[in-house]
Amino acid sequence: MQAQPKLIDAFGRTVNYLRLSVTDRCDFRCIYCMSEEMTFMPRAQILTLEEIYQIAKAFSELGVTKLRVTGGEPLIRRNILELMNKLGGLQGVDELLMTTNGSHLDQMAQGLQQAHVKRLNISLDTLNPERFKRLTRTGDLQQVLRGIMAAKEQGFERIKLNAVILKNRNHDEVVDLVRYAVEHGFDISFIEEMPLGQVSEHSRAEAYYPSYQIREDLERHFSLSSVSDKTGGPSNYFKVDGSVSRVGFISPHSENFCSQCNRVRLTAEGRLLLCLGNEHSVDLKKIVRSHPGDRELLKQAIVEAMKIKPEKHEFNLQEKPVIFRHMSVTGG
Repeated sequence: MQAQPKLIDAFGRTVNYLRLSVTDRCDFRCIYCMSEEMTFMPRAQILTLEEIYQIAKAFSELGVTKLRVTGGEPLIRRNILELMNKLGGLQGVDELLMTTNGSHLDQMAQGLQQAHVKRLNISLDTLNPERFKRLTRTGDLQQVLRGIMAAKEQGFERIKLNAVILKNRNHDEVVDLVRYAVEHGFDISFIEEMPLGQVSEHSRAEAYYPSYQIREDLERHFSLSSVSDKTGGPSNYFKVDGSVSRVGFISPHSENFCSQCNRVRLTAEGRLLLCLGNEHSVDLKKIVRSHPGDRELLKQAIVEAMKIKPEKHEFNLQEKPVIFRHMSVTGG
């Protein structure tokens, strides 16, 4: 049997995880993710669903086994379930996942489960309806909670909540969020804000609340045991003793995780982004549109792109962002 090809970067890291952004649009305007008045890309600049599938197929033939579909908000993309079904059928892909804000899960959770989505990451920064509205600018907490419960009923392999923690915005809710996760058998990851794009609502340096502080807050209420299993992402996990839930910490500032990076990102406009915190990228849209159907050329470009994957990112909260694209454009 022929060995599965692998994508290996200049630092010896094997890339087996692709995050696919299907849109830069979102029905929320989270204060850490985008500006209130966003200018979105013209639809003609966005990859078609078929182009996304062809790129994903090329990656699967190069040894990528894990695909995560992101946005913006992926569930607002028209015919998204059609794409998910096709991605779920790709040979060699062991895990098909999605990150969502949960606002459409009450209608679409069943369709995602039927498309062989194994795990969901759902953003939930607060359990307070007024705070939720302030943080998302447009979101309805009850709608999201209904979506989370709809997903729970579908029996996904794992559901993980993602909470971006900001000092004096929601840092005092970390215990309540863990209690909610434990009650429903979910995992939860707490995320240090990443300085992508200009934001006007707060100073990132002043809002920074490090992972170690969150952990100290939690350990006053829970017994946390370190676990060695990884999901292929940047979280460091701890099991909440007496439950099935795990608490993860994603710490781009306080604990750089670049040395074990195994992922790349495809933006909605078709750029292969080699690092979340750098601008190194390759225009795959140009290739699929100039040479439609030539998957070997596409795969060659992907292999060559590994040579420019940076060793690490450099985030500095005291300076203006070096990366001007917002998180919604980056694709999570």
